[in-house]
Amino acid sequence: MSLKNRNAVITGSTSGIGLAYAKALAKEGANVMINGFGKPEDIEKERAGIESEFGVKALYSAADMTKPDQIKGMIDQAVSAFGGVDILINNAGVQFVSPIEEFPIEKWDQIIAINLSAAFHAIREVVPVMKKGGWGRIISTASAHSLVASPFKSAYVTAKHGLNGLTKTVALEVATHKITANCISPGYVWTPLVEGQIPDTMKARNLTREQVINDVLLDSQPTKEFVTPEQVAAIAVFLCSDAAAQITGANISVDGGWTAE
Repeated sequence: MSLKNRNAVITGSTSGIGLAYAKALAKEGANVMINGFGKPEDIEKERAGIESEFGVKALYSAADMTKPDQIKGMIDQAVSAFGGVDILINNAGVQFVSPIEEFPIEKWDQIIAINLSAAFHAIREVVPVMKKGGWGRIISTASAHSLVASPFKSAYVTAKHGLNGLTKTVALEVATHKITANCISPGYVWTPLVEGQIPDTMKARNLTREQVINDVLLDSQPTKEFVTPEQVAAIAVFLCSDAAAQITGANISVDGGWTAE
């Protein structure tokens, strides 16, 4: 499959799952715009690395996903540089854990803004561009928490359930324009952030590394294995293919069986 001459914007993509999306799409020939926070030198290394390894254009936008005007600016920048946007992946996300009665209002507002409202603003901007181009793929990283809940994650669960609903609505609206809209819902994904939590948890709970992984982190995942960023990205690549042209409004679980229980 080739995505040559396709142009993608991926939010929250300077590391982790988002960066895996960018590399997977670039490998298939798509130009990519990455977005997110981090050390400027680290971001430039990834951006330049994508260009040199895959022979595509790679741009970076520092747009803040809590600011609608900056989201619009990011899409406008991509259209100006690439000539259009064919693929949008809404991946930016943050998390905060707290009992509902103690949940900081500013944290609620931030999580809804970044995990849900940012996707609305980006989709709103790209749909006219995709309609004009006669083709489009809108993909949002939801979560197992778009389907089930966990305690103390009220804002995150609300945002991810909302993202699922937003995706279905958009899918129906653009169904006759050769544009699809889908969610990918990972369980626990193996990232440096997760790996870094293991030693502290071992010490705090007096557990072995294996016990922390299986009995704490992977308690919800029947396979007892982490999802990898590359596995999530491979699904996005498939959703961009012609074979997936009739998959729209779907929520694809990649969670080791978590939501089957």
